Amino acid sequence: MNILAYLIPISLILGGVGLVAFVYTVRSNQYDDPEGDSRRILSNEWDDRPKP
Repeated sequence: MNILAYLIPISLILGGVGLVAFVYTVRSNQYDDPEGDSRRILSNEWDDRPKP
């Protein structure tokens, strides 16, 4: 039962770190073009250098 005093704060800290990482990725526009990959994979053009 004493182990719960360690596990609960550790799990809350890890959950907070995951939430902060997710918010960071959303604010840095990493999910900006979700449909672009699906359109590019069906294209007949070969692009060796992806567009920035």
